[in-house]
Amino acid sequence: MIAAVDRLIPHDEHGPGAVELGVPEFIDRHMQSPYASGSIWYMQGPFLEATSEFGYQGKLALKDIIRVGIANVDAYCAKTYSGKAFADLDVRMQESVLKELEGGKIKLADISSKQFFADFLSETRAGYFSDPSHGGNKDMGAWKMIGYPGMRGDYLEWVGIRDKPYPLGPVDLAGRRG
Repeated sequence: MIAAVDRLIPHDEHGPGAVELGVPEFIDRHMQSPYASGSIWYMQGPFLEATSEFGYQGKLALKDIIRVGIANVDAYCAKTYSGKAFADLDVRMQESVLKELEGGKIKLADISSKQFFADFLSETRAGYFSDPSHGGNKDMGAWKMIGYPGMRGDYLEWVGIRDKPYPLGPVDLAGRRG
């Protein structure tokens, strides 16, 4: 998982990467939530193939999609790349696998590669931009990078200003200033 989030949002000249900002910790924590375990979803079927307008209609809860998807990707990589797990591949190969997953070009044993990739990318993005109290976005690094003011009580006078960056650092849910 760490290698994949590092490839999805790498450290570059624009800002910190997903690993730096604690996205793996966010994902681990989020997979323990009622949402990820499906306890707040209707999960009794029927489980039918449906168009995207109806949303996800499968049997697996989010944490199972992620767990099964990671295991299936590692199995695919081991079979395709001489026994190497995803994390053991070089950067170019990792990026190639992720692009093929995104496009649904890899046939995984137990899950749609496209579904797994979409959910994994969504979790990575959520962790990158979340409030730091959830484990990701350490020290509000992503918020600082994009100029997001965070949970400030009032910055209405700045909403329409487009030619100047907001002059104050972000504030998290706990009131800490970045």
